[in-house]
Amino acid sequence: MAKTGKVICPYCGTGCQVELHVENNVIRSALGVQDNPVNQGNLCLKGFYGWDYVGAPDRLTKPLIRKKDGVFSKDGDFEEASWDEALDLVVSKMKEVKEKYGPDALVGNYSARCTLEDNYVAQKVMRAVIGTNNVDHCARI
Repeated sequence: MAKTGKVICPYCGTGCQVELHVENNVIRSALGVQDNPVNQGNLCLKGFYGWDYVGAPDRLTKPLIRKKDGVFSKDGDFEEASWDEALDLVVSKMKEVKEKYGPDALVGNYSARCTLEDNYVAQKVMRAVIGTNNVDHCARI
């Protein structure tokens, strides 16, 4: 069964409206909404093509940590981990880098699959917690 629905593109703060065409619960295509004053029917590459990840069968649903003999190791194999374990590891590694090299060593550069909310939280963490204004994000192409 085919359906369409209008959403605001999640990739940047511009506010482009997108009409998603969904069939059997899978996004088949995305088109810019003509009467939207922001994008007037146009979409960037991410807005037009960036929807395949939503229903990807290989999409990660749990954190993975490289482990060797049960502990983090760059030489280890990926193993499923709890969210608490994964976040604790990220925090400890960020603290380690900040203490050793200073806050500007932790320049944020975030995945192309970020939403507006992800970008907002990431820049707040980098500025308020880490202490750097050097933040880059996925709204750039």
